[in-house]
Amino acid sequence: MDIQLKRGLLDACVLAAIKDEDSYGYQIIKDMKPYLELSESTLYTILKRLETAGMLTVKSVEHEGRLRKYYHITRQGLGRIEEFKEDWKEIESIYRFITREDARNE
Repeated sequence: MDIQLKRGLLDACVLAAIKDEDSYGYQIIKDMKPYLELSESTLYTILKRLETAGMLTVKSVEHEGRLRKYYHITRQGLGRIEEFKEDWKEIESIYRFITREDARNE
């Protein structure tokens, strides 16, 4: 898969994982697990990129004697999810075009 396309898909997935409720790294991975496998190193790279882009904010909270980073989606992050939904319609249309020969042969 094209790396830029995959990056965009994963960014949207992470934003969607925290859309309704602030969350932390391990919980995000657990929430996404039924849909896709994501390593901790990949997740934290994505979270840092989204924070830098202003799509989420981070706050540290003490939990069982350790600091845990909680991620909160911003208005810009919510807007990115909506953009992704619109983009996806175009991707589906492109997919239907590419696979039209397959459909004719079935």
